Amino acid sequence: MTVAIRTASNDGDAVWATKVDLAAAYQLIHRLGLDDSIYTHISARLPGRHDRFLINPYGARFEEVQASNLVTVDLDGDVVDDPMGLGINPAGFTIHSAIHGARPDLVCVLHTHTVAGVAVSSQRDGLLPLNQWSMQFTDRIAYHTYEGIALDLDERQRLVADLGRHYVMILRNHGLLTAGRSVAEAFKLMHNLERSCRAQLAIQSAGAPIMQPPAGIPAHTAAQYDRFYAETEASGVDIEWNAFKRYLERQGTDYRN
Repeated sequence: MTVAIRTASNDGDAVWATKVDLAAAYQLIHRLGLDDSIYTHISARLPGRHDRFLINPYGARFEEVQASNLVTVDLDGDVVDDPMGLGINPAGFTIHSAIHGARPDLVCVLHTHTVAGVAVSSQRDGLLPLNQWSMQFTDRIAYHTYEGIALDLDERQRLVADLGRHYVMILRNHGLLTAGRSVAEAFKLMHNLERSCRAQLAIQSAGAPIMQPPAGIPAHTAAQYDRFYAETEASGVDIEWNAFKRYLERQGTDYRN
Protein backbone atom coordinates (compact mmCIF):
# COMPACT_ATOMS: atom_id res chain seq x y z
CA MET A 1 0.00 0.00 0.00
CA THR A 2 1.33 3.43 -0.91
CA VAL A 3 1.46 5.91 1.93
CA ALA A 4 1.05 9.55 1.01
CA ILE A 5 3.93 11.57 2.43
CA ARG A 6 2.85 14.70 4.30
CA THR A 7 5.25 17.59 4.68
CA ALA A 8 5.24 20.85 6.58
CA SER A 9 4.52 22.68 3.33
CA ASN A 10 1.20 20.93 2.69
CA ASP A 11 0.16 20.29 6.29
CA GLY A 12 1.03 23.61 7.86
CA ASP A 13 3.97 23.97 10.22
CA ALA A 14 1.99 23.55 13.45
CA VAL A 15 0.13 20.46 12.24
CA TRP A 16 3.29 18.84 10.90
CA ALA A 17 5.20 19.58 14.13
CA THR A 18 2.40 17.94 16.15
CA LYS A 19 2.44 14.90 13.87
CA VAL A 20 6.21 14.58 14.24
CA ASP A 21 6.01 14.80 18.04
CA LEU A 22 3.15 12.30 18.17
CA ALA A 23 5.02 9.85 15.95
CA ALA A 24 8.06 10.28 18.21
CA ALA A 25 5.94 9.40 21.23
CA TYR A 26 4.75 6.21 19.54
CA GLN A 27 8.31 5.25 18.66
CA LEU A 28 9.56 5.98 22.18
CA ILE A 29 6.80 3.94 23.79
CA HIS A 30 7.87 1.05 21.54
CA ARG A 31 11.59 1.51 22.20
CA LEU A 32 10.97 1.56 25.95
CA GLY A 33 8.89 -1.62 25.77
CA LEU A 34 5.65 0.02 26.87
CA ASP A 35 3.50 -0.92 23.86
CA ASP A 36 1.03 -3.79 23.59
CA SER A 37 1.07 -5.24 20.06
CA ILE A 38 -1.34 -3.12 17.96
CA TYR A 39 -3.34 -2.06 21.02
CA THR A 40 -3.27 1.04 23.25
CA HIS A 41 -3.00 4.46 21.72
CA ILE A 42 -1.69 8.01 21.88
CA SER A 43 -3.62 10.94 20.48
CA ALA A 44 -2.98 14.63 19.91
CA ARG A 45 -5.43 17.43 19.23
CA LEU A 46 -5.10 18.79 15.69
CA PRO A 47 -3.74 22.35 15.94
CA GLY A 48 -6.36 24.93 15.12
CA ARG A 49 -9.25 22.48 15.57
CA HIS A 50 -11.11 21.79 18.81
CA ASP A 51 -13.02 18.91 17.24
CA ARG A 52 -10.33 16.78 15.57
CA PHE A 53 -7.45 14.69 16.82
CA LEU A 54 -4.67 12.47 15.50
CA ILE A 55 -4.30 8.82 16.44
CA ASN A 56 -2.54 5.68 15.19
CA PRO A 57 -3.84 3.55 12.30
CA TYR A 58 -5.46 0.43 13.74
CA GLY A 59 -3.35 -2.58 12.89
CA ALA A 60 0.01 -0.81 12.74
CA ARG A 61 2.46 -1.60 15.51
CA PHE A 62 3.89 1.40 17.30
CA GLU A 63 7.25 1.09 15.55
CA GLU A 64 5.42 1.50 12.23
CA VAL A 65 3.84 4.83 13.17
CA GLN A 66 5.26 7.83 11.33
CA ALA A 67 4.18 11.43 11.01
CA SER A 68 2.78 10.71 7.54
CA ASN A 69 0.49 7.80 8.42
CA LEU A 70 -1.36 9.18 11.45
CA VAL A 71 -5.15 9.17 11.17
CA THR A 72 -7.24 12.31 11.66
CA VAL A 73 -10.66 11.71 13.24
CA ASP A 74 -13.34 14.03 14.57
CA LEU A 75 -15.22 13.81 17.86
CA ASP A 76 -18.14 12.10 16.15
CA GLY A 77 -15.92 9.24 15.00
CA ASP A 78 -15.76 10.29 11.36
CA VAL A 79 -12.34 9.61 9.85
CA VAL A 80 -11.13 12.72 8.05
CA ASP A 81 -7.75 11.47 6.80
CA ASP A 82 -6.48 7.88 6.82
CA PRO A 83 -3.30 7.49 4.74
CA MET A 84 -3.02 3.71 5.32
CA GLY A 85 -6.74 2.98 5.06
CA LEU A 86 -6.73 0.99 8.31
CA GLY A 87 -9.23 2.99 10.35
CA ILE A 88 -8.90 3.42 14.10
CA ASN A 89 -9.33 1.30 17.23
CA PRO A 90 -12.93 1.76 18.48
CA ALA A 91 -11.84 1.51 22.13
CA GLY A 92 -9.19 4.11 21.45
CA PHE A 93 -11.81 6.42 20.01
CA THR A 94 -14.01 6.05 23.10
CA ILE A 95 -11.24 6.97 25.53
CA HIS A 96 -9.53 9.68 23.53
CA SER A 97 -12.61 11.41 22.13
CA ALA A 98 -13.99 11.64 25.66
CA ILE A 99 -10.98 13.54 26.95
CA HIS A 100 -10.36 15.70 23.88
CA GLY A 101 -14.03 16.68 23.86
CA ALA A 102 -14.09 17.66 27.52
CA ARG A 103 -10.62 19.06 28.18
CA PRO A 104 -9.59 21.77 25.68
CA ASP A 105 -6.57 22.50 27.90
CA LEU A 106 -5.05 19.13 26.99
CA VAL A 107 -3.23 18.46 23.72
CA CYS A 108 -2.17 14.84 24.12
CA VAL A 109 -3.62 11.70 25.73
CA LEU A 110 -1.48 8.58 26.22
CA HIS A 111 -2.74 5.14 27.30
CA THR A 112 -0.71 1.98 28.04
CA HIS A 113 -1.19 -1.62 29.17
CA THR A 114 2.19 -2.48 30.70
CA VAL A 115 2.73 -5.33 33.14
CA ALA A 116 3.70 -2.92 35.91
CA GLY A 117 0.87 -0.51 35.13
CA VAL A 118 -1.75 -3.24 35.00
CA ALA A 119 -0.39 -4.72 38.24
CA VAL A 120 -0.63 -1.44 40.15
CA SER A 121 -4.03 -0.70 38.60
CA SER A 122 -5.17 -4.00 40.14
CA GLN A 123 -4.02 -3.10 43.65
CA ARG A 124 -6.66 -1.70 45.99
CA ASP A 125 -4.54 1.26 47.10
CA GLY A 126 -3.24 2.10 43.64
CA LEU A 127 0.00 4.05 43.35
CA LEU A 128 1.79 4.74 46.63
CA PRO A 129 4.08 7.77 47.29
CA LEU A 130 7.16 5.69 48.10
CA ASN A 131 9.86 7.47 46.10
CA GLN A 132 10.61 10.67 44.21
CA TRP A 133 9.05 9.41 40.97
CA SER A 134 5.77 8.48 42.58
CA MET A 135 5.61 11.42 44.99
CA GLN A 136 5.08 13.76 42.04
CA PHE A 137 1.64 12.18 41.61
CA THR A 138 0.51 12.77 45.22
CA ASP A 139 -3.17 13.78 45.18
CA ARG A 140 -2.89 14.09 41.41
CA ILE A 141 -4.18 10.72 40.24
CA ALA A 142 -7.74 9.96 39.21
CA TYR A 143 -9.12 6.41 39.21
CA HIS A 144 -11.69 4.92 36.84
CA THR A 145 -13.46 1.62 37.56
CA TYR A 146 -13.15 -1.03 34.87
CA GLU A 147 -16.30 -1.43 32.75
CA GLY A 148 -15.04 -3.91 30.16
CA ILE A 149 -13.37 -3.10 26.82
CA ALA A 150 -14.12 0.55 26.15
CA LEU A 151 -16.62 0.11 23.32
CA ASP A 152 -19.63 1.72 24.99
CA LEU A 153 -19.68 5.42 24.13
CA ASP A 154 -21.71 6.08 27.27
CA GLU A 155 -18.55 5.32 29.26
CA ARG A 156 -17.09 8.60 28.02
CA GLN A 157 -19.07 10.69 30.49
CA ARG A 158 -17.83 8.55 33.38
CA LEU A 159 -14.22 8.68 32.16
CA VAL A 160 -14.39 12.46 31.99
CA ALA A 161 -16.11 12.75 35.38
CA ASP A 162 -13.47 10.56 37.01
CA LEU A 163 -10.57 12.38 35.36
CA GLY A 164 -11.83 15.76 36.53
CA ARG A 165 -9.02 18.32 36.26
CA HIS A 166 -6.26 15.74 36.66
CA TYR A 167 -3.61 14.90 34.08
CA VAL A 168 -3.10 11.32 35.24
CA MET A 169 -5.58 8.49 35.65
CA ILE A 170 -5.23 4.84 36.61
CA LEU A 171 -7.79 2.69 34.84
CA ARG A 172 -8.62 0.03 37.41
CA ASN A 173 -7.71 -3.53 36.36
CA HIS A 174 -6.70 -2.11 32.99
CA GLY A 175 -3.72 0.22 32.74
CA LEU A 176 -2.41 3.77 32.84
CA LEU A 177 -3.42 7.05 31.21
CA THR A 178 -1.67 10.41 31.12
CA ALA A 179 -2.54 13.66 29.40
CA GLY A 180 -0.60 16.83 28.84
CA ARG A 181 -0.53 20.34 27.47
CA SER A 182 1.87 18.97 24.88
CA VAL A 183 2.87 15.57 23.53
CA ALA A 184 6.10 15.96 25.46
CA GLU A 185 4.33 16.49 28.79
CA ALA A 186 2.01 13.50 28.34
CA PHE A 187 4.98 11.31 27.44
CA LYS A 188 7.12 12.45 30.38
CA LEU A 189 4.26 11.89 32.79
CA MET A 190 3.81 8.36 31.46
CA HIS A 191 7.56 7.69 31.61
CA ASN A 192 7.60 8.64 35.30
CA LEU A 193 4.29 6.93 36.07
CA GLU A 194 5.52 3.67 34.56
CA ARG A 195 8.78 3.84 36.52
CA SER A 196 6.78 4.57 39.67
CA CYS A 197 4.73 1.42 39.12
CA ARG A 198 7.84 -0.69 38.48
CA ALA A 199 9.53 0.69 41.60
CA GLN A 200 6.45 0.01 43.72
CA LEU A 201 6.32 -3.63 42.62
CA ALA A 202 10.05 -4.02 43.26
CA ILE A 203 9.71 -2.51 46.75
CA GLN A 204 6.73 -4.69 47.59
CA SER A 205 8.37 -7.86 46.31
CA ALA A 206 11.58 -7.28 48.28
CA GLY A 207 9.84 -8.11 51.55
CA ALA A 208 11.92 -5.62 53.55
CA PRO A 209 10.37 -3.00 55.84
CA ILE A 210 9.27 0.00 53.76
CA MET A 211 10.62 3.45 54.60
CA GLN A 212 7.73 5.91 54.41
CA PRO A 213 8.59 9.53 53.48
CA PRO A 214 8.20 12.19 56.18
CA ALA A 215 4.78 13.77 56.51
CA GLY A 216 4.23 16.57 54.03
CA ILE A 217 7.13 15.63 51.78
CA PRO A 218 5.08 13.84 49.08
CA ALA A 219 2.82 16.91 48.70
CA HIS A 220 5.83 19.23 48.67
CA THR A 221 7.53 17.12 46.01
CA ALA A 222 4.39 17.06 43.86
CA ALA A 223 4.20 20.86 44.00
CA GLN A 224 7.85 21.09 42.93
CA TYR A 225 7.11 18.90 39.91
CA ASP A 226 4.02 20.99 39.09
CA ARG A 227 6.12 24.15 38.95
CA PHE A 228 8.78 22.50 36.83
CA TYR A 229 6.26 21.18 34.30
CA ALA A 230 4.46 24.54 34.13
CA GLU A 231 7.71 26.44 33.61
CA THR A 232 8.77 24.04 30.86
CA GLU A 233 5.44 24.38 29.04
CA ALA A 234 5.55 28.18 29.35
CA SER A 235 9.10 28.36 27.99
CA GLY A 236 8.30 26.44 24.81
CA VAL A 237 11.63 24.62 25.13
CA ASP A 238 11.67 21.11 26.57
CA ILE A 239 15.25 19.92 26.91
CA GLU A 240 14.25 16.45 28.11
CA TRP A 241 11.88 15.89 25.18
CA ASN A 242 14.54 17.11 22.76
CA ALA A 243 16.96 14.61 24.29
CA PHE A 244 14.45 11.79 23.81
CA LYS A 245 14.02 12.72 20.16
CA ARG A 246 17.80 12.79 19.67
CA TYR A 247 17.85 9.27 21.12
CA LEU A 248 15.39 8.16 18.44
CA GLU A 249 17.48 9.78 15.73
CA ARG A 250 20.61 7.97 16.93
CA GLN A 251 18.65 4.73 16.63
CA GLY A 252 17.85 5.56 13.01
CA THR A 253 14.11 5.75 13.69
CA ASP A 254 12.26 7.35 10.76
CA TYR A 255 9.39 8.84 12.76
CA ARG A 256 9.71 12.17 10.91
CA ASN A 257 8.76 10.69 7.51
